[in-house]
Amino acid sequence: MQFSENWLRTMADPNMTSDELSHLLTMAGLEVEEVEPVAPPFSNVVVAEIREIAKHPDADRLNVCQVDVGTGTLLNIVCGAPNVRVGMKVPCATAGAVLPPGADGKPFLIKVGKLRGVESQGMLCSARELKLSEDGGGLMDLPADAQVGQNFRDYYQLNDLKFTIKLTPNKADCLSVLGVAREVSALTGTPMHVPEAHIVPVSLTEKLPVKISAPDLCGRFVGRVIRGVNAKAPTPDWMKQRLERSGQRPISALVDISNYVMLELGRPSHVFDLDKIHGGLDVRWGKTGESLKLLNGNTVAVDEWVGVIADHQEIESLAGIMGGDSTAVTLETENIYLESAFWWPQAIQGRARKYNFSTDAAHRYERGVDFASIVEHVERITALIVEICGGTEHVKVGPVDDLVVNLPKRLPVKLRTARANKVIGVPFTDAQIADIFTRLGLQFTQEPGLFSVTPPSYRFDIEIEEDLIEEVVRVYGFENIPSLPPVAPNAMLIAPENTRSAFTLRRQIADLDFQEVVNYSFVEEAWEKDFCGNDNPIKLQNPIASQMSVMRTSLIASLVANTRYNLNRKLNRVRIFELAAVYLRDESVVDGALTLAGYDQPKRLAALAYGPVAAEQWGQATRNVDFFDLKSDLENLFAPKVLRFNKLGHPALHPGRSAQVECDGKVIGLIGELHPRLQQKYDLPLAPIVFEVEAMALQTVNLPTHRDISKFQAVTRDLALVVKQTVAAQDLIDVFHAEINKAESCKIVQDLVLFDEYRGKGLENDEKSLAFRFSLQDTQNTLQDETVELAMAALVAAATAGVSARLR
Repeated sequence: MQFSENWLRTMADPNMTSDELSHLLTMAGLEVEEVEPVAPPFSNVVVAEIREIAKHPDADRLNVCQVDVGTGTLLNIVCGAPNVRVGMKVPCATAGAVLPPGADGKPFLIKVGKLRGVESQGMLCSARELKLSEDGGGLMDLPADAQVGQNFRDYYQLNDLKFTIKLTPNKADCLSVLGVAREVSALTGTPMHVPEAHIVPVSLTEKLPVKISAPDLCGRFVGRVIRGVNAKAPTPDWMKQRLERSGQRPISALVDISNYVMLELGRPSHVFDLDKIHGGLDVRWGKTGESLKLLNGNTVAVDEWVGVIADHQEIESLAGIMGGDSTAVTLETENIYLESAFWWPQAIQGRARKYNFSTDAAHRYERGVDFASIVEHVERITALIVEICGGTEHVKVGPVDDLVVNLPKRLPVKLRTARANKVIGVPFTDAQIADIFTRLGLQFTQEPGLFSVTPPSYRFDIEIEEDLIEEVVRVYGFENIPSLPPVAPNAMLIAPENTRSAFTLRRQIADLDFQEVVNYSFVEEAWEKDFCGNDNPIKLQNPIASQMSVMRTSLIASLVANTRYNLNRKLNRVRIFELAAVYLRDESVVDGALTLAGYDQPKRLAALAYGPVAAEQWGQATRNVDFFDLKSDLENLFAPKVLRFNKLGHPALHPGRSAQVECDGKVIGLIGELHPRLQQKYDLPLAPIVFEVEAMALQTVNLPTHRDISKFQAVTRDLALVVKQTVAAQDLIDVFHAEINKAESCKIVQDLVLFDEYRGKGLENDEKSLAFRFSLQDTQNTLQDETVELAMAALVAAATAGVSARLR
């Protein structure tokens, strides 16, 4: 909402500076985003009158003017403007004037000088030279009643400021100068000066037939026939100024009057060309297949969700949004139909956005416009039309046709003084609250400690007790609330020892040379299909962008997109991670404090490595990261827990270079190389290695337990076993661990590691050799050969029985 400070002060003029007024509005909830002057600074520019004009002796396009600037002496000024004439009143920059900077950014100083040999004692100015508009086609033509010699800034009210306020959606009552003035009056106690409409005598009996077929669309419709208007009449300068300083471009008198009253009173209205209306009007919902060409030139399709105003032949207007081109007023219009209505906010909301545009009228109607003062505002518009577009002897005004079918019920809202004091933290008395409600113009009845407030017709934001509490604190002043520390019992909550925080996880993976990324949870639907095989993603009803239409069920796609972004910027090594939630369908989930029925939202940790293992250096050869590098990082994160890796088939991962991750017997995630199909589709020169695991599994840790450290020397034994190629190394490791846990003779085995795999000469084509190194140690005695051999024999026997292995 943008408006002129001078315009505001015509309705409420508090005794405070512009800065104080700006602060007052901001602290009352009407955030002032910007305050800027309506014109750049310039000096020594006065209203002047051209008395005489003579041709320049040495230039055909120049004139020598004798100009009266109110000093008693005529100035000799050379001028080349095409519209200069005798008797014309213009702004004149006298010698010593400083005009706004030009293209070079430097102020323009006016001096006495010669142009083609003729002395010029000043400069006659256009609006463009004063930076008042882009119109540089000629001198600025001032009205005949402009006082010669008056400072032009004072005459044109240029010592004014434009206020831009950022309104929250509930403050629709402040989408007008009147609404802001009402706030200023309530906050400061300054009396209000509301513009009163002069009631124009009715000189016609004519009414346009109107039918309201949709009471759920339009609750009140007010119209009036006016004949004999002069649409070519110029818009007064004072109205143009106020429109321009409110961000509106003057168009024509009839349109400007409608826009002016909308800014002044918050009352949108529409002016139809009466002669273009066929029969009467019908206010109804649209029908599928109908269309309308709008004032902006667009032709839109209408359906049952959009309200319209139609005559007997066609649609004439989108209800509460924009008028149609077929009945638009032009400079040739003589007879008009003036309309304003109360449109139900829920019947307007979202309709303009459906057509990808917004209008000032729709912006107001979808938030709620005063339904009680429509007739008074129509009278105000009528008076301005009669005043500007023709005298009363020419203009014929019909009676106001007021159709009321369905208006909102203003139910009382109760406020408890004790509740307000508790919420605000300030001890208010009943008298203080009553004074605030009176200043705000709220009607109320009062009992000790209890108020019953009936919201005004222009306040659609007062519905519950908290709304009234907000009004009390706004007028009291947020800055007047004391800053007091909360008084409440505090307890130090110690995090359980068996959990790690998300912060700790981030630090640990960052220590492994990964950098954190934060991505939207909204992703492309194609990503879900490619990376998760998900044909039924959770779709957003109102996505912020077409490529962000579903909720992600995996973090991997986002990391791949981050990698592609970095590669496009010539970064050949990427190591990134993300800790965030994913969104899954799960019918077992019920509503709770942090849950939504039917949806599971677990947190996961995902990481991606691409390119060289380490940055280029002389100390080690350059090689690209592989599956086992990232597997090592994952095992470091979970240490001292031991992970198990099983073969996995996943749509996003390479079928032979991927695995599912198990911890404590539970599947917690996956790890692998990106599938070649996706590598090619997303234009990646190398295949990234990724993992994604449940954050809860990482956050849960085992408490440390005491274990004796042996003082005796450890023994190592190597064991090479031949197995079928279909036997996975993990299967053999599982057999060994089972035997270690079961057999007493194997309790001395402290560790085992696979250090070699062999296929080739000496083995059958379907065989392979796996070599393991075992570390054996006892905490009580030095190991004897018999004890070691007994343990190794038990392990060999277990491998033979479990996977049909034989010693190599």
